[in-house]
Amino acid sequence: MAFVEKKLPADASVVDKSLNWIDSRFPLSKLWNDQWGKYYAPKNFNFWYIFGSLAMFVLVLQIVTGIILVMHYKPDANLAFASVEYIMREVPWGWLVRYMHSTGASAFFIIIYLHMARALLYGSYRKPRELIWLFGFAIFLCLMAEAFFGYLLPWGQMSYWGAQVIVNLFGAIPFIGPDLSLWIRGDYVVSDATLNRFFSFHVIAIPLVLLGLVVAHLMALHEVGSNNPDGVEIKDTLDANGNPVDGIPSHPFYTTHDIFGVTVFLVLFSAVVFFAPEMGGYFLEYNNFIPADSLKTPLHIAPTWYFTPFYSILRATTSDFLYVVQAGIAAYVGLVYLKSKLSAITKAAIAGLGLLMIIGMMPFGLEAKFWGVVLFGSSVMIMAVLPWLDQSPVKSIRYRPRWHKAVLILFAVAFVILGYLGVQPPSPVFNVISQVCTVVYFGFFLLMPWWSAKGTFKPVPQRVTFESH
Repeated sequence: MAFVEKKLPADASVVDKSLNWIDSRFPLSKLWNDQWGKYYAPKNFNFWYIFGSLAMFVLVLQIVTGIILVMHYKPDANLAFASVEYIMREVPWGWLVRYMHSTGASAFFIIIYLHMARALLYGSYRKPRELIWLFGFAIFLCLMAEAFFGYLLPWGQMSYWGAQVIVNLFGAIPFIGPDLSLWIRGDYVVSDATLNRFFSFHVIAIPLVLLGLVVAHLMALHEVGSNNPDGVEIKDTLDANGNPVDGIPSHPFYTTHDIFGVTVFLVLFSAVVFFAPEMGGYFLEYNNFIPADSLKTPLHIAPTWYFTPFYSILRATTSDFLYVVQAGIAAYVGLVYLKSKLSAITKAAIAGLGLLMIIGMMPFGLEAKFWGVVLFGSSVMIMAVLPWLDQSPVKSIRYRPRWHKAVLILFAVAFVILGYLGVQPPSPVFNVISQVCTVVYFGFFLLMPWWSAKGTFKPVPQRVTFESH
């Protein structure tokens, strides 16, 4: 195919000529229009739809501040802590960059959790957006890995011992556990080899995967179109030009919408960075301002707050709690047999897996530590199958029975309580509360095929409901 460059009027501006030169060699304008400029989004977006663009903004912020920090950081067990102190005290504006990066990590997870909450409210994971959800879930896993690997880098007390505890969890896996822990650490204890490995993953490997997943997430989103608070497919009603009647171009309408959201975020973000960067020890633990000491264990070791809901589930899994888990598995298998429409083979497979788990939890079976790791991992991975667990005939919470909202609120409260208890020292009372919240957490997902389809649903409108501001 012959090369053709669009001819412009002689009085065309320098900008138009430059853009035309690029477009004839690279589809810049096409990419912009397809992915944003002329991408039609539902006109009834509310504030819940700000968090996607905010996540992109914070990702860029983390990359930029991370690059600046790497210029001065020393990935060496003998120099890492001192290099962070050097950044804080000697590098011009280094303290600001470090606090922006640490606060940005917590802000990232707050935004991602709210972004996922919006998906739960409006069914954004439902058909045809299952792949969008899976890409988003993979992004969440990458963020957890990125945060974990970066957590060790300051080489403070909590960083060192937190990494030691988390890596040792892999040792509970039968047969391969000890070798797997050794491979992750690169040594028999958390040491310089561990620091170098974590640094490589945090700075190079995980960000590359993360960026690829973000691109895939956005491409999948723009291929099938955005969901909206009504759960109505706007592509079902098109105008004479083939554009959705209930859609508006993302630019300039949602560009200004998102800029406003970013502005509000920056005000709150700046307030934290300048006035409370440690956030009472939740964003930056006070023990992390003490150099790592392999001979002195902190009184209470806990991960950063965004891991604590899952950490609480791990800690709640005691030998006594396994009896509750066994009873729950037996009841669930019975429910599947009596109430589900699955094939006989699938039911038999679920029953076989349940039986193996019950036997494995017997006193002569695998220890509670192993099952804690299983529940810890399952509490994260179960989110991936959410599109297939939800059997509701409607997507949005607006048209579901009112008690469905109560179920969502109960789940959110249990999740927050698990997060809070994860940063507290263990106690018998807290342990019981954690166990109750763990049952609520797993019950929300595992019972969803039944409770999501129950009740009287409101009729869903043919077109989106919208009130101009």
